[in-house]
Amino acid sequence: MTQSDNLSYIKYLTSKRSIDSRSLNRNVWDSLVHYISEIGSTKTTYILEIGSGIGTMIERILDRDLLRNFEYTAIDVEPSFVKVAKDRLSDWAKNNNHNFEIKKNNQIVIKNQINNILVNLKAIDLFEFIKKETPQKSWDLLIANAFLDLVDLRTTIPLLSSLIRPNGLFYFTLNFDGLTIFKPEIDEDFDNEIISLYHKTMDERIVKGKKSGSSRTGSDLIQLLIEMGFEILNAGSSDWVISPIINRYSNDEKYFLHFIINTIDNALIECKYLNKERFKEWIKNRHDQIESNKLIYVAHQLDVLGRIHA
Repeated sequence: MTQSDNLSYIKYLTSKRSIDSRSLNRNVWDSLVHYISEIGSTKTTYILEIGSGIGTMIERILDRDLLRNFEYTAIDVEPSFVKVAKDRLSDWAKNNNHNFEIKKNNQIVIKNQINNILVNLKAIDLFEFIKKETPQKSWDLLIANAFLDLVDLRTTIPLLSSLIRPNGLFYFTLNFDGLTIFKPEIDEDFDNEIISLYHKTMDERIVKGKKSGSSRTGSDLIQLLIEMGFEILNAGSSDWVISPIINRYSNDEKYFLHFIINTIDNALIECKYLNKERFKEWIKNRHDQIESNKLIYVAHQLDVLGRIHA
C-alpha cells in the first residue's frame, strides 16, 4: 500500500466510524453487554481484537462503557493504522477526562477514578500472532469487525477459536453477506452485471497464494460456527444504509460513498467481461449522483455473538 493509498484508507476508516456505529445490530450488542458483564463482574476481562484498523471499535467500547476494568489487545498488520489508533486513544482520553500514559512495551493505560483500561496495540499479521500466542494465552472475548470477509473462514475460524478461553465469547460484526444495492438504477441489467462481477472478485480474491474472502461471509460464518459446535448467542443484520437525509449527506458519508465507488472501479477496471467505456461512464454517473445527493447505497451484513464451550 502506497503512502497515498494509506492516507486515503485511513480517511475511509475514519469516515465509516459513525456509519458502522449506527449499523451494528443493537440486539446483538445488548447480548454482548449481558454476557460480558457475567465474565467481567469480579476480575479483569481480557479482550482481543483482530484487524483493529485505527481503533474505532475500542473507542466504541469506551464510549458505551462496556466494562470498567479490562485489558484490550488490538492487532493490525498495518503499522500506520496502529499509530493512528494510539493518537486517537490519546485524544479520547483527553476529551473524556481520563489519564493517558504509555508504559514499557508500548502499553497504554487509560484510567480515571472508576475506569482502569490497559491497551496493547500491535502491528502484526494475524497468522504470525496466532503462532506466537497459541497456546500461551487466551482471551475472554475475541472481536473481529468488518474483517472476516477478507479471510478464508474454514481455515481461519479454527485458528481463532484457539485464542478464546473455554466459555469465552466471540463477537464477529459487519460480515458482508452477498447483497449490494445502488439506487437510482442507471441500467438494471448493467447495474446487476457490475455488482455480480464485483462480488465475484471477493470470491476469487487470492492473498499470498491462498483463497482470501467471500461475498457470502455472513451466512457462511454462522453455518460454519454451528457446524463446529459453537453456541450462537445472538445474530442479526448490520446493514450499511446510506441515503441523503434532508437532501444531503454528512461529509463522512460523502467520502465513504466515493470510496466505495472507487473500490468497485479499481476492482473491475481490468475486467474483460465489461465494456470499458460503458463502465467508465457508470462510475462517473455514480460519483455525480453522490455529488448531487441522490445516491442510495445498501450493503447487507450480519453480526454474530457466540460462545466457546468448555
